[in-house]
Amino acid sequence: MGARIAAHFANAGFPVDLLDIVLPDQPKRNLAALTGIESAAKQRPVAFFTDAAKALIAPGNFEDDLGRVGRCEWIVEAVAENLEIKRSLWRRVAALRAPGSIVSTNTSGIPLARISEGFDSEFRQHFLGTHFFNPPRYLHLAEVIAGAETRAEVLDWVAAFCDLHLGKGVVPCKDTPNFIGNRIGCFFGAKVGLLTEEGDYTVEEVDALTGPLIGLPKSASFRLIDIIGLDVWVHVLRNLYEAAPLDPARELYRVPEIMQQMMQRDWLGEKRGQGFYKRVGKGADKQIWALDRKTLEYRLVQKMKFPAVEAVRGIEDLGQRLRALVASDDRAGQFLWKLFRDFVIYAARMVPEISDRIVEIDRAMRWGYGFKLGPFELWDALGVPETVERMGREGCAIPENVARMLASGAQSFYAAADSEGEPATRYFHLHGGGYAELEKRPGVTVLGEIKRARGVVKTNPGASLVDLGDGVLCLEFHSKMNALGEDMIQMMAGALDEVDRGFEALVVANDGENFSVGANLMMVLLASQEGEWDELDTAIRRFQAACMAMKYASRPVVAAAFNMALGGGCEVLLHAGRVQASAETYMGLVETGVGLIPAGGGCKEMLLRLGNAKRAFDLIGFGKVSESAAHARELGFLRPSDGLTMNRERLAADAKAAALGMVPGWSPMLPRQDIPVEGEAGYATLKMGMKIAAEGGYITEYDCVVGEKLAYVLSGGRLTGTQKVSEQYLLDLEREAFLSLCGNVKTRERMQYMLKNGKALRN
Repeated sequence: MGARIAAHFANAGFPVDLLDIVLPDQPKRNLAALTGIESAAKQRPVAFFTDAAKALIAPGNFEDDLGRVGRCEWIVEAVAENLEIKRSLWRRVAALRAPGSIVSTNTSGIPLARISEGFDSEFRQHFLGTHFFNPPRYLHLAEVIAGAETRAEVLDWVAAFCDLHLGKGVVPCKDTPNFIGNRIGCFFGAKVGLLTEEGDYTVEEVDALTGPLIGLPKSASFRLIDIIGLDVWVHVLRNLYEAAPLDPARELYRVPEIMQQMMQRDWLGEKRGQGFYKRVGKGADKQIWALDRKTLEYRLVQKMKFPAVEAVRGIEDLGQRLRALVASDDRAGQFLWKLFRDFVIYAARMVPEISDRIVEIDRAMRWGYGFKLGPFELWDALGVPETVERMGREGCAIPENVARMLASGAQSFYAAADSEGEPATRYFHLHGGGYAELEKRPGVTVLGEIKRARGVVKTNPGASLVDLGDGVLCLEFHSKMNALGEDMIQMMAGALDEVDRGFEALVVANDGENFSVGANLMMVLLASQEGEWDELDTAIRRFQAACMAMKYASRPVVAAAFNMALGGGCEVLLHAGRVQASAETYMGLVETGVGLIPAGGGCKEMLLRLGNAKRAFDLIGFGKVSESAAHARELGFLRPSDGLTMNRERLAADAKAAALGMVPGWSPMLPRQDIPVEGEAGYATLKMGMKIAAEGGYITEYDCVVGEKLAYVLSGGRLTGTQKVSEQYLLDLEREAFLSLCGNVKTRERMQYMLKNGKALRN
């Protein structure tokens, strides 16, 4: 864990000293630290944005190098969850640290008061808990826990640093067992386990019910334990059982018999190759097997079907879907109702013990566990009065604070409080009573809240125009997966017209799961199957025109990139005047995977940026995707002038600020007419490279067909010698090659396979 925390500080550009133990009988004194760095770089998910970030970490050990702490502004301890080990190390650090330096422990459950007991006041004033959730690069939550004497300015500085530089959602916590995230998360996971046993559900059934269906990550429940490690989960359960003797759900934290047996067999999950699941076979024959809870034997994973689940497949709205699920009386509905019921009741009982407000509990579950809805947001979605009535019929004891809330006339935990076009939210203060306004978070813009308060300028099923204020218009995509279709392309053109009528700049941003996964592949497949070539040609021309209009707009255009920006989504970004990218941005032109090439200007733009057909061919032909925004810069998808935002929540506001900053000196350019291409010679060179790759078995025969079309575009066609061509010339080549490939049955096979299986076909 320490190496992964160090890696994320390095990702943010800060030099780090990583100290670890000296391993016995090893000649390399720093081997433990070096191994941690390499493990962080190689394990999946990888801890570093780029390989270059590793250079910012200086390895060392506790025996030879502990004196380095004297030059550090912030000392983070992440050793084993053992009180005496931690205290022993802190005693040594306390004698060497500089006065005023911040000292924090990354404990996940040991009370801070016990760790800092006996240390001098100056140390205790600068001592706090900073619980980074693992893996720290990817999980948004950082719990900040004040010690008995921690100074307010220390807490404020750490919170601001974690937010702005490390990209964290910071939740202040009390010094209670397992703090907030793991206290509530442990209950949820343990309750899942109990219901599994009581209802005799299979591992697959439970994971089918507790994943994206209800707004949780794909890892669901048992798969999540395999990822974090059964030993870690068992440790957290045991720690909570021992540390919280008065917890109303304490008996729930006893380690189940099945987990004890798995621990004895060393079936700890992915780290041991098997846990609740294991992979069997290799290559194309690889299968996922699941553990049979009764026999402790593995069998092929079975696809689960529940009537209630099938009935809600088409319901996109999460709240509506959840209400329909718990209204069902089949095995799925019974499981989920009991889970949700006891989960929200427990969360309410934890106020004010672990948090004075419901806000921090909801944020901890969203940011640390990837829940779409925290427990109180979930209760609102299910309907508080209705569910409380049902709970009463079932003999449940309603928490007194919730009963008082309903008695006061309040019907929900959260309520909109928008005023004069400005979004605002109220939350019910369960501890204090009555509604309180939720404080604004400067620098955080939520498009959904702005739309709620102000409405939209224009909208259609795929996109909307939203007034961000200060003369900035936002083009928001909101189709499924933000796949680009005709609605969105029309709105791209309409956005620029709207900007010309009264705005200073345009931001392209959205609050979805991804910026855009690319073109609507189903639409392309159907058009090609029906032979609608004129319609397909027209659609491509419109997309090309929209991208070019954005590139040469009369006002600045800034695109806010995050998560997946693939294919056509990547092409939108490539044509923006500037990109403000979330640190976790995965950009790539991946069309060759479905037997196509980029046709919205992606080939043209990469040729312009890289200035080399061979480099552009390698990038596009192999469908390379960046592993971070920093990596996207290395690949050439992002320019040095493009911005990077560590905290995804701040992305839209940062994009708006960047757009406004470009306004005073903005001068629209004209399309390029002087792009050098290598013609016939360049085409021949790229073809030779493909021939060698095919002979080596690296690419298939049809990969060569697709690759030749790409080579033709990047070389500017089979021109004689090096010549200069226009952007429009290259766009025409892209479009013609794209249409030609759509006419090939093997490309249609690739598109069909991708739509059905979610992965590429190597035909």
